[in-house]
Amino acid sequence: MLNSPGNFTASKLKWVKDHEPGIYEKVYKFMLPGDYIAMKLTDSIQTTASGLSEGILWDFKEHHLSSIIMDQYGLDPSYVPDLTSTFSKQSYVSAAAAKELGIAEGIPVAYRAGDQPNNAFSLNVLNAGEVAATAGTSGVVYGIIEEVNYDPQSRVNTFVHVNSSKENPKFGVLLCINGTGIQNSWLKHNTGNIDYPEMNALAMEAPIGSEGLFTFPFGNGAERVLGNKDIGASTYGLNFNRHTKAHLLRSAQEGIVFALKYGFEIMKGIGMKTSIVRAGEANMFLSPLFREGFVNTNDIILELYNTDGSQGAARAAGIGAGIYSGFQEAFQGLEVRQRLEPDLRLQQEYIEKYQKWFEVLNKLIL
Repeated sequence: MLNSPGNFTASKLKWVKDHEPGIYEKVYKFMLPGDYIAMKLTDSIQTTASGLSEGILWDFKEHHLSSIIMDQYGLDPSYVPDLTSTFSKQSYVSAAAAKELGIAEGIPVAYRAGDQPNNAFSLNVLNAGEVAATAGTSGVVYGIIEEVNYDPQSRVNTFVHVNSSKENPKFGVLLCINGTGIQNSWLKHNTGNIDYPEMNALAMEAPIGSEGLFTFPFGNGAERVLGNKDIGASTYGLNFNRHTKAHLLRSAQEGIVFALKYGFEIMKGIGMKTSIVRAGEANMFLSPLFREGFVNTNDIILELYNTDGSQGAARAAGIGAGIYSGFQEAFQGLEVRQRLEPDLRLQQEYIEKYQKWFEVLNKLIL
């Protein structure tokens, strides 16, 4: 019997797969996708506290593997990979991987993180009160708190953030709306296939609130924010004599904004505070209507940056490899492309329409 799989190399794990498949399955299940890729590159198996928190395996208060969870499900902690720092020279590209990929042997793997913690890092969201957002296929808001807290209904999730330490803890609270950009894409392909700028311009022709037409963007599977209910996407209040394609397109974008507002309120309830949200200048944030609704409904300032997740990962790897001296140097060149603030003339109207949308949602989720 081999010792702790946390000390396995990839070649040893292959031997175990061939000779002791039961052990192999146990080790494999503890590895996140990024950990697996790093293993294939470096012949070394590692993970991070942030990664284990994504798998609900981390004790946030005691800052170690959760014995409660491990014991509850009969999981053997000896099969958990070795812990490594998020920013460090964790392991090195092996000779075999270098030969197969045509790269140099010994390149360090210096950073690993999940997609949303990494998106937050790419926007320099590292401290309490700072919030990152993205609005691709799904819409995500990820805000930093310093106190261990969580939503008892698990409508939003709490993770260990990438820059957290035992001495200086940082936690990311994550809200996800599954039906965001995918709803806009569905409308594009099913309402004449016009391009997105044309859709945005047409939607702006309808008034705020789309004259009583409300859209609920929950058509991409069960929504965690709704308590894992799958209520599907729907429109409410459609009037054949009044509503046009412009109303439908506007209502869809407002529905996404209102769904994010619904989640924001849950996040605030567990201690997340913010006045500024940062996002990359991409996806739904390219829509002037979406930006206007997002800022005014949520009463926040929105800053759009010249970055994305890949740039964030490169900066983080530079810190881990020692190329940058720290966060301040790594984020040189990160610039605000746009800064939008609430408009008092619009804000009250958006909030009133949200309240009507919220009343209908409560009927749908009963």
